[in-house]
Amino acid sequence: MVSSSFVTFVALATSCLLILHSRSVSGWSDGGATWYGPRDGAGSDGGACGYQGDVEQPPFSAMITAGGSSIFNGGKGCGACYQCPGGPCEAEAAHFDLSGKAFGAMALPGQAENLRTVGNLRMQYNRVPCKWGGLDIAFKVDAGSNPSYLAVLIEDEAGDGDLSGVELQESGGSWAPMQESWGATWEYNSGSTLHAPISIRLISGSGNKLVATNVIPSGWQAGKTYRSIVNFQLLLIRY
Repeated sequence: MVSSSFVTFVALATSCLLILHSRSVSGWSDGGATWYGPRDGAGSDGGACGYQGDVEQPPFSAMITAGGSSIFNGGKGCGACYQCPGGPCEAEAAHFDLSGKAFGAMALPGQAENLRTVGNLRMQYNRVPCKWGGLDIAFKVDAGSNPSYLAVLIEDEAGDGDLSGVELQESGGSWAPMQESWGATWEYNSGSTLHAPISIRLISGSGNKLVATNVIPSGWQAGKTYRSIVNFQLLLIRY
């Protein structure tokens, strides 16, 4: 009844979320899985990573899960990807509370409803590189941003999927660290008017660096999403 699926971490208000894609990688760990929300839905919008309604749209496509504090890692685990092939385990060192759609995706063809009826599984999971079908990294400017304060929700990072640090560079300025606001949102409070265009440098969970040059343009607006033309390379990383 159980097949292999791939899930990405997106965190809810009291836990975290992940997203599923298939890939075969070694290094499995024991865990458990349940599901919540609509039977074939995205669980719920919002959450501690801040992706909100985006979890229902590509590339997430409702293939998400909630997880525990060790996976959430204070928000730095947002965006990480895991493979959940199912199968019996003797322990539950980690727990994934998947969306109904993601839980059903672990089933063999035609058996999704039967698997959801089981409700609680012992399974194995594995950290895998995130693959977003060629999408580049997106920066959604928080609605509370203003000329001297910028907060951005960062989405669609390939490879590690998670971030350990983010830096900002105003036009003509030097690099300055952004602070993790909550979930996958990072903020910078200048105290004076920010000079756009603004470049953002990302540091992945494994320390790789990438610059989205001038990704926040002159005349930027709160609430708008600006997609870069860069993303991390997919490397054969053993997590």
